[in-house]
Amino acid sequence: MVTHLLKHTDMEILPIAVKFVSWDVSPLDTLKNSRAYMLREKLNGNGKMDRTEKNWLAENIKNNSYFRTAIPLMGYRFDFADVLRKYLVNQYGQWSEYYAPDKTSLRNAFYGTINKIIEIK
Repeated sequence: MVTHLLKHTDMEILPIAVKFVSWDVSPLDTLKNSRAYMLREKLNGNGKMDRTEKNWLAENIKNNSYFRTAIPLMGYRFDFADVLRKYLVNQYGQWSEYYAPDKTSLRNAFYGTINKIIEIK
């Protein structure tokens, strides 16, 4: 398993991303300009997400079919479980489970009428 690490201020080491495919992929350094890499790096440095970043994260978490709390990018898994919350969403009479930074970003990731959003602790 290949990981790229960033030191946290209290000496805790957090991975930026983890390789999740069995074939060879380009080095993680080639993804430094990607939005997922820059956001994970910002969060590891104790940065706060703005509304645009929260909306982007909720949309990309909701629309990927590989992971529930991570974003896949070119063979790497960028995990954001530490900043996501679990929600139940009722839309068109059906309940579904989603992860998002907050209710507002989750609501922005949907089309159509949402009957109810409930946070699961």
